[in-house]
Amino acid sequence: MVYDRALYKKLSGIVAPIALQYMMASLVTASDAIMLDFLEQSALSASSLAGRAAFVFSLFYGAFVSGLTVLAAQYWGRGDRKTAENVLAVSMRYSLIVGLIFTLATALIPEQIMLIFTNDENLIAAGAEYLRTVSLSFLLTGFTQVYFGMMKVCDRAKLSSVIGVLSVILNILLNGLLIFGVGFFPQMGITGAALATVLARVFETVAVVIAVLRKHCPPLRLRQMLRPAERELRRDYWKYTIPLLINQLGWGGGVTMYSVIMGHLGDDAVAADAIAGIVRSLIASLCWGIAAGVGIVLGGMLGRNELEQAKKAGGSFVRFSILIGVGSGLVLLALTPVILHFIQLNPQAQIYLKYMMLMASYYIIGNSLNSTVIGGIFPAGGDTKFGMCCDVITLWCVVVPMGMIAAFVLKLPVLAVAFILTLDEFVKIPAVYKHYVKYKWVKNLTKETNQ
Repeated sequence: MVYDRALYKKLSGIVAPIALQYMMASLVTASDAIMLDFLEQSALSASSLAGRAAFVFSLFYGAFVSGLTVLAAQYWGRGDRKTAENVLAVSMRYSLIVGLIFTLATALIPEQIMLIFTNDENLIAAGAEYLRTVSLSFLLTGFTQVYFGMMKVCDRAKLSSVIGVLSVILNILLNGLLIFGVGFFPQMGITGAALATVLARVFETVAVVIAVLRKHCPPLRLRQMLRPAERELRRDYWKYTIPLLINQLGWGGGVTMYSVIMGHLGDDAVAADAIAGIVRSLIASLCWGIAAGVGIVLGGMLGRNELEQAKKAGGSFVRFSILIGVGSGLVLLALTPVILHFIQLNPQAQIYLKYMMLMASYYIIGNSLNSTVIGGIFPAGGDTKFGMCCDVITLWCVVVPMGMIAAFVLKLPVLAVAFILTLDEFVKIPAVYKHYVKYKWVKNLTKETNQ
């Protein structure tokens, strides 16, 4: 593998803070699961299913942040900071609108939302209480995540990481205090986990506002956020963001269907799937950080019109992602006996968990490669439509139908269904590679603007 020391030094400076943020965010979910598991398995299952609402919201703000990264990274790399700040304002507008919608929905109709994921009355009741309490966090998250995305673009990734890590530490600490009722804190169980999340988001919001006021990161242009942006900029933003949004919703909707399928296979299947998913997310944090960092590095190169250099760097990043995926899979295998020792589920759930961890260990290899190429390299040059088609077709035309037939028609064992649901990353690799070598992503997207 061709190794460019300067290139990877720059990448590591971006990836390390981003990966740490992903990992710490996964740690919050892990702490919820571990602490709630001490209370009862049903509390763990309910919080896992209720958490799918936050996952669905993350698809929206993830698309808005990715759209911001596509344009802002190139304009920032070019030195056009005013336009980059205008992109921030446009992204913030839509993120806050969707955040408000999710806040109102989870506050007003939480039972109906839980019915999507399970028909178990106990899980619905507990999950609805969680959603009602956590509702405010969606609006706050919409604000902070867009700003975290901008911080990474403007070389402030470490600042976003510090804020994110402190928020996670606070969240985990409050989890323990509010779930179990330590000291003068009331014992709130699953509701305490939700309240801890809200308080952590409040901390994040205050920290971001302070950073902006102290000029540690670009200001939010309120006039641009409240009124339509320049027509050309708005058109460019949606040109690259709409495919990303469809991709996110298509992929996320498919993954959510996984939870729906598993949610109808019993509490043991839900609990095991929740734990395996949390561990996989923790280990995959590095893979996702690399994908985000690759997009920013290549975006800056393309914005400076360094097309040939970006093309060579892309090939190096692809090979690097495969090595990271293999290493991550081996780590998952090594962690499996440790997880089985410390996580005490019902006997049947323990068996499910053992084999789901094995599946996660090979799944993460394909996830690492596809995340880097589809989520990092292609969007860096505005090539967002292919990822949309690839992910949506793979999930909705192949894996989800196969999973539903296996679970509800053929009534196959839980582990057979789980295996089918891990095929998506490998089904699309041939198409991804074929499209990659066409090099449609090697493109400068910036336009002349009035500085």
